[in-house]
Amino acid sequence: MQALWMVLASFLFACMGVCVKLAAATHSAIEIVAYRSILSLTLMLALVRWRGVSLRTPHWRWQISRGAVGFLALFTFFWAITHLPLATAVTLNYTSAIFLAIFLALAGMRLTTGIVGSLLLGLTGVGLLLKPTLQADQLLNGLVGLVSGVLAGLAYFSVRELGLRGEPESRTVFYFSLVSSAGASIWLIFSEIHPLDRHSAMYLFGVAAFATGAQLAMTRAYAGGKALLAAALAYSTVVFASLFGMLLWNEAHDTWTWLAIGLIVLSGVAATHFSQPRPANRDVLIAPTTEVQISGNRRARRV
Repeated sequence: MQALWMVLASFLFACMGVCVKLAAATHSAIEIVAYRSILSLTLMLALVRWRGVSLRTPHWRWQISRGAVGFLALFTFFWAITHLPLATAVTLNYTSAIFLAIFLALAGMRLTTGIVGSLLLGLTGVGLLLKPTLQADQLLNGLVGLVSGVLAGLAYFSVRELGLRGEPESRTVFYFSLVSSAGASIWLIFSEIHPLDRHSAMYLFGVAAFATGAQLAMTRAYAGGKALLAAALAYSTVVFASLFGMLLWNEAHDTWTWLAIGLIVLSGVAATHFSQPRPANRDVLIAPTTEVQISGNRRARRV
């Protein structure tokens, strides 16, 4: 059942991407981020009150910086979805596992030969994936997608640090939603705000609803105890995104693009395998998902 929960979570994350792409027909990426963040903030405020979790934190600088990085990661990811084929945008975002390993190395974690090989494999895949965009006037959008992976990896690193400092997961998620809502709202003051209609409201609600459902399913999957299996299966989001792109937008991928996607997925799975923590080790398990990071025995999520 654990595998099924993770596959369901990956499917729902892909559905979220579909809703982002559909909402982009009438709303900008920052508007989608704003609606997503405000809905998440409302949900998290109710959750922390229900659980009785205090919002006072001794690590407010970490919380604010993590929220700011997460906000930019979310914006660049949604931007990439609106301007690139869905599978390409999702794959570039999933390079977060590669960059998380780099940040951990800079912080002092020892990199094994297996992790280094995984990183080189993933970077090769990134190069192949961005190559077709160089002559398709999509280089900027491709780089934005890659930046979303860098920022997501940095956000995961911040979540790890907050977890090691004893911050409750719901408090971290709340501050991420708060900072994202504030950042998006300020940005919207200087941007055009488009009116809602029945279809756009449905798509925007779908972004939040599918993400929430995916998080619940993913939490259930990781609770099964086989974190490595769950982390590896998270890459099935790329498969679902590819299928949705072909079915809904007739997105075609050449052989080199499929090879690049395969290399990045293989790199993430390999990095997850070679970085699984030993019993006496507190290093993180590199999870490629957009919404979760595990640190030791502590599970941290973001909405």
